[in-house]
Amino acid sequence: DTLTNMDLQQILYPERSVGLGRKIPDYEYIFKELAKPGVTLSLLWAEYCAECADEKTIPYQHSQFNEKYHAYAASKKATLRIKHKPGELMEVDWVGDTLAVYDKVSGEAIKAYIFVACLPCSLYGYAEACPDMKSNNWIQAHVHAYNYFGGVTRILVVDNLKTGVIKNTRTELVLNRSYHEMAEHYGTAIIPARPVSPQDKPSAEGTVRVMETWIMAALRNRKFFTFDDLNLAIREKLIEFNTKPFQKKQGSRLIAFEEEERSFLMPLPASPYETAIWSKATIQPDYLITVGECKYSVPYEFIGKEVEIRSTEKS
Repeated sequence: DTLTNMDLQQILYPERSVGLGRKIPDYEYIFKELAKPGVTLSLLWAEYCAECADEKTIPYQHSQFNEKYHAYAASKKATLRIKHKPGELMEVDWVGDTLAVYDKVSGEAIKAYIFVACLPCSLYGYAEACPDMKSNNWIQAHVHAYNYFGGVTRILVVDNLKTGVIKNTRTELVLNRSYHEMAEHYGTAIIPARPVSPQDKPSAEGTVRVMETWIMAALRNRKFFTFDDLNLAIREKLIEFNTKPFQKKQGSRLIAFEEEERSFLMPLPASPYETAIWSKATIQPDYLITVGECKYSVPYEFIGKEVEIRSTEKS
């Protein structure tokens, strides 16, 4: 006679009783806190348990806490914020395949190399075609990506391309000088992926594969005569790519970026980085150096010495 309906349910249907009397976590608070540097689900679970102890309520176990947060974020949000923090990383790479731009006179096909950038948190992507993979175009593509995103991430993850990374070992990292200048200009830190380790930048690798289908394959039968025309077509496909709904969760890359990542990006500098070319020359007896089609005089005491020359399109 002393058993209540709740007691009977716990005895006869224990699986339905899971969670009875347990404190429900504040999932929206958890989601917001996960955006902050160093905050993890384990830390938030420990804080949640401390709250339960103070309130004399029963907490969920760690595994249940994680499962319930995943379920909440998957149903309500476009990102989980567990593996990647918003505004933290930008991953960059070249697509393996190429497109073509045709010479209007000769009809000769000129290879177009496709640069891609990805923000791992929202999976928002950027792409553009370049006539080669040399340092100047590599760096300019980064500048265009930052402008497209409207901000800068704190870390830049790159492959070990010689255009960006001269040497990367356990004890030494040597970056291309202009590439290092660009990173300093934008206030970001370059972290090269380990050699032969695509898992170090899985978002870029995954985005490359999707873009090969969504952009490259879609443009395979179209003919372009200028890089401007090709990049205009890529930009149109890029909009489709970023607005395409996710298959396993609500929202799209654009929605995830606008609602959950854009505000965490660092602001762009007052002016974009202007790519510099570094070279060396030995000063001749006439104490002149040649840069492009121009000659410049230097102090006579430098005659016979090797100097470093930094030049840009404007200076």
